[in-house]
Amino acid sequence: MKSNPFEEDRDVLAELLKNYDNLKQGRSHSFIEEEAFEKIISYFEEKEDNKAALEAAELATERYPYSSSLLIRKADVLLSNRRYNEALEVLEFSALLDSNDINLYILKTDVLLALDRQEEAVSLLEEALHLFDGEERIELLFELADVYDDYEDFDKVFDCLKMILKQDPNNEEALYKICFWTDFTGRNEEGIRLHKQIIDNYPYNELAWFNLAAAYQGLKLYEKAIDAYKYAIVIEEKFDYAYRNMGDAYIRLRKYKDAIEALEKVLELSKPEDVIYEAIGHCYDKLKNYAQARFYYRKATHLNQEDSKLFYKIACTYVNEGQFQNAVKQLETALRINRNHPEYHLLLGECKQELGFIKDAIQYITAAVRLRPKNVASWEALIKCLYQNEYYDQALEQADIAYEATGKKTVFVFYQAVIHFALGKTKEALLLLENALEQSPKLLKKIISLEPGLLQNNSMLDLIAKYKRKK
Repeated sequence: MKSNPFEEDRDVLAELLKNYDNLKQGRSHSFIEEEAFEKIISYFEEKEDNKAALEAAELATERYPYSSSLLIRKADVLLSNRRYNEALEVLEFSALLDSNDINLYILKTDVLLALDRQEEAVSLLEEALHLFDGEERIELLFELADVYDDYEDFDKVFDCLKMILKQDPNNEEALYKICFWTDFTGRNEEGIRLHKQIIDNYPYNELAWFNLAAAYQGLKLYEKAIDAYKYAIVIEEKFDYAYRNMGDAYIRLRKYKDAIEALEKVLELSKPEDVIYEAIGHCYDKLKNYAQARFYYRKATHLNQEDSKLFYKIACTYVNEGQFQNAVKQLETALRINRNHPEYHLLLGECKQELGFIKDAIQYITAAVRLRPKNVASWEALIKCLYQNEYYDQALEQADIAYEATGKKTVFVFYQAVIHFALGKTKEALLLLENALEQSPKLLKKIISLEPGLLQNNSMLDLIAKYKRKK
């Protein structure tokens, strides 16, 4: 019967720790080699006993004062104990003994960063790049990228990852990371060139195809992005992120049926997410299939019940179908989650108006105006509501306030004109209308849609004809 290797390892470690304890107590003990001391230090580090790990490291370096590997381990433990300056001294002495250990540079970088000496950390790693090649150079470049990230020199993070891929085009970690940094730094053209070079040599690298697609997408070249995503999917048919991004690209192109197909594939391949259900709902919304849109928005709410926007979107589908009472229920839920969203108040006010609850409608639309006092649409909704329900004096008052609050927008001069017509003040109305036509004639349609009967007003028609001749 074979012995258990893990049992053997435990037995060896137990014997080693017993021997180490005898050393500390001054009792008779067997000789402890350098490698054994490293195992003892690792044991205490795994137990998160930094004090014992440091004691072991100090004993080890007393017995092997010229062992660079043990000195590096000691510096590592000092770093864990936040004794940064002592760690730096130990590392500098270790460098005199052996400057070819990559761990020396990585650990010294960590110490310099802990001492807030980023520039020195960068210089150290840049110098070290000339001393190493192969996997060790790649490890240093990743370290340097992290330093640049902390230092917020994001373009140089991209540069480091690019250097890694020049050396190792199939490095998965670099390919994953550079996708983010290409987008973050906006270096999409460079990303396209880099990944095309990789694909030329390694045409079956699905991550390179994905990154190429993402770079195209960053430049809003959605058709090219979709083509590249399709290549990635051919190579790796379960590449859910490719389907996800492809769905987004189709949405940007307003190809909603194709987007739905891609996003449903995401649901097959990965754990359901509210954002995916919401995106599918959005596509059905755009296709005017409001029942299906609601179905997916509701699925999204099951996964994220605190997202008020989802309930607002469900309400919008009901409004589009003229089901205002159902819309009200959804908007009330949205407002329970977020009381300070002006769009919710505005749409709820408009629904209340459709249902004949005019006072409630005015109350909600007024709340939207208060939450966003410079927003033209909210003021327009309030003025229209008051006007349509023959609260002409209040409508005129609000039009005057809106004109000032929004930086004297001409649209409110048109509203002032139409309200004056309703009040029977034709002379004042015509003066206001003439002033408004001088500033922005295209907005005339606003008051015509509000009061089509004005097209029967001869005075107004004469003024419009006069304005057209003048122009």
